[in-house]
Amino acid sequence: MILIRGYRPEDMEAMAALMLDLGYPTNAEQMKARLERLGEANENETLVATIEDKVVGMIGFRKMYYYEADGFVVHINVLVTKNEYQGQGVGKQLIAYTEQRAKEQGANALYLTSGMKPERERAHAFYRNLGFQTTGYRFVKPL
Repeated sequence: MILIRGYRPEDMEAMAALMLDLGYPTNAEQMKARLERLGEANENETLVATIEDKVVGMIGFRKMYYYEADGFVVHINVLVTKNEYQGQGVGKQLIAYTEQRAKEQGANALYLTSGMKPERERAHAFYRNLGFQTTGYRFVKPL
């Protein structure tokens, strides 16, 4: 059974390992510092998915308010399932949980970005299968 809950201090190693599975090498100290910064902005929320008390996935999201319209969207900043647990419904349940919370808060939509790399094609199919639509491009200018 998959349980979704807020992260705990003892989850840092497992969450850092999830970031590595996503392609971003991170240690527990870095993860802790990042989560502390994110926690200072009270519109951010980070949850983990567990199976038998083992952290197997995580999702982080925040409210993003519009300039061009009233209301807000919920932006999913990170979604990752441990490699060996992919295909077992972990990501789907994390998205469903976040979608329900977004609806309860009055959000207009869920929003996420994903890199245009070949290794992300499975993720893109996963998002489309859950009803997400490709609506534009993301432009980044490194500084």
